[in-house]
Amino acid sequence: MPQLSQDNQECLQKHFSRPSIWTQFLPLFRAQRYNADIHQITENEGDPRAVPDIKPMGSERMEMRKRQMPVAQDAQGAAPGQPGAGSRGSNACCFCWCCCCSCSCLTVRNQEDQRPTIASHELRADLPTWEESPAPTLEEVNAWAQSFDKLMVTPAGRNAFREFLRTEFSEENMLFWMACEELKKEANKNIIEEKARIIYEDYISILSPKEVSLDSRVREVINRNMVEPSQHIFDDAQLQIYTLMHRDSYPRFMNSAVYKDLLQSLSEKSIEA
Repeated sequence: MPQLSQDNQECLQKHFSRPSIWTQFLPLFRAQRYNADIHQITENEGDPRAVPDIKPMGSERMEMRKRQMPVAQDAQGAAPGQPGAGSRGSNACCFCWCCCCSCSCLTVRNQEDQRPTIASHELRADLPTWEESPAPTLEEVNAWAQSFDKLMVTPAGRNAFREFLRTEFSEENMLFWMACEELKKEANKNIIEEKARIIYEDYISILSPKEVSLDSRVREVINRNMVEPSQHIFDDAQLQIYTLMHRDSYPRFMNSAVYKDLLQSLSEKSIEA
């Protein structure tokens, strides 16, 4: 494209006297000049004596530098404060869209998020996993064979039955039943809500590896009552698991090596005495 002469540029400038119109055409003239320079360089590529005559567009470069200077100043001003905050002030972290800042509000949020977790660990430790009990007597062990209720009423009976359930990979049934018994003893509303949530996560949730087997009706009732749980929220589920252990696991326990070895050991000690 031929380069516009100086006379043509002055004529156009005189014709379009308004600055806004002249400003619209100015980039076009600069582009034409730049293309002409490139064309000249292409023609002189075969001549080693030719020196490229590329004139940097000084006005555009200066304008770009002017635009970059405020950005650099804003970045330097933000350096003493929180990173990424810019000129938004000390509360900018509340509107920060990235995760790289270590502002105070995020620290407070992290502390608040950790408080329920710490409380959950403490309350989870309060839930029984093993009961201390004296060694059972021969009379107690014989009574376990009379009914499932007599087995479950003593700590020694529950520990022996739980040891058997562990061999059948169904120990969670006893743990759930014991956790429900502990929940019934609570009177503090906050502790009840937290323990109910722990029991739900450990034994009711379908994502838990220790989920107990419950029918859909009982599970639906629990899900509704979890909005405001009470100490009796798991009563129906506890009764269902108790019945399951009575009908399914208890008969096998009476014929297991766990029960027979314990009974034989106590019988021999009784004879020796």
